[in-house]
Amino acid sequence: MSFSLLAKTGIDKYESGEFEAGGYKWKLVLYPHGNKSRNVKEHLSLYLVFADVASLIRLDSEVHAVFRFFLLDQTKDNYLVVHDATGKGRPFHRSMHQWGFDQLIPIRSFNDVGNGYLLDDSCVFGAEVFVTKEMTSGKGECLSMIKDALSSKHVWKIENFSNLDSEYKESQQFFAANHKWKIHLFPRGRRHGLGTHISMYLALADSATLLDGSKIFAEFTLRILNQQQSRHIAGKVSHWFSSSSQESGWEKFVSLAYFYHASSGCLVKDICMVEAEVTVHAVSNTL
Repeated sequence: MSFSLLAKTGIDKYESGEFEAGGYKWKLVLYPHGNKSRNVKEHLSLYLVFADVASLIRLDSEVHAVFRFFLLDQTKDNYLVVHDATGKGRPFHRSMHQWGFDQLIPIRSFNDVGNGYLLDDSCVFGAEVFVTKEMTSGKGECLSMIKDALSSKHVWKIENFSNLDSEYKESQQFFAANHKWKIHLFPRGRRHGLGTHISMYLALADSATLLDGSKIFAEFTLRILNQQQSRHIAGKVSHWFSSSSQESGWEKFVSLAYFYHASSGCLVKDICMVEAEVTVHAVSNTL
């Protein structure tokens, strides 16, 4: 490679083409000025990267490999060999698919003509990779708590309520903590509330976008607003939402007899006002 060109163009890192070892695809990633994300200065950084990360995620697997890097001394035709002193294989998996050396060699030593590493503005790096073990990873979770979580409110106006002829009605989607939600309301009830109560639920609208095993912990309140006074009908609960548990709520949120009574204030001019208040406290993702 033309090494000085990397510096002139401001390229922070250079990725090699993919190569195969042990039945897997790999590549090298070189930081000619040091890996700034790891606060490396005055050294070259070099890493071995598992190129097909998608397969690790899909198969939930882990590959162990022993590797060493080579830097050619072009004047003496021999190599500087850099390897892990422990000689142990490194595990490559979905959350750690890169291993290597932050400080492979001082830039001053690399540029020293007497060392032969940089000759005619060209250098040669190499790698030797031995896959020592393949295994299916155990399940792990990363729980992220949200400090000072903010609540989001959504008000849903349902007109011509007494003429609703569908089994259930759903609100427009709304956002809370970067996720989409909606309200499901069953005007004639559902399951144990069928025919006697209004049933109402909060549903995660974008559950299809969640990774397998991911879940969201939310505290929420659903209300049917009293349009005459401030005595609203409310239910509050917490729930872990996921692709397999997309909604939570109440089969018997309020009795039909009370809801339709003129004094309840729930239905005024055949309009019902529903409110959702959602606070996301945590998100859990599988590792």
